[in-house]
Amino acid sequence: MYHLYKKILTLVMADKTKLRLDKYLWAIRLFKTRSLASEACTNNKVKNKGINAKAAKIVNIGDQYEVKTEAKKWLVEVTGLLHNRVQYADAIKYYIDLTPEEEKENVKATSFVFQTGKRQSKQGRPTKKQKRELDEFME
Repeated sequence: MYHLYKKILTLVMADKTKLRLDKYLWAIRLFKTRSLASEACTNNKVKNKGINAKAAKIVNIGDQYEVKTEAKKWLVEVTGLLHNRVQYADAIKYYIDLTPEEEKENVKATSFVFQTGKRQSKQGRPTKKQKRELDEFME
């Protein structure tokens, strides 16, 4: 009985030390769903040392990954293994964002539009209030 318990315990412990890449990217909140993270790996959007990384790749502390999402290009270094999705404040403790400053600045101007689909203020078609003001000005 003891040997069976010990064997089960070692299997559980081994499972906690191994972590798939798609699950890690989902847990640190780079992707909304795990299937999107897996799909990004399949579509060669995730690279490790310049080589395309598969979703089933085992993540190790110290690994660096280049990840392309719709909104941003990330360069992250793994600092800890996170098996479950947690809130953002806790998730950022498990990676270091090594993304160059130029990339971060480019995203700040356009990220709102990409994520929500809404237009930025003071751009595009005029609002009703602006149309009324134009009509009053023209008369």
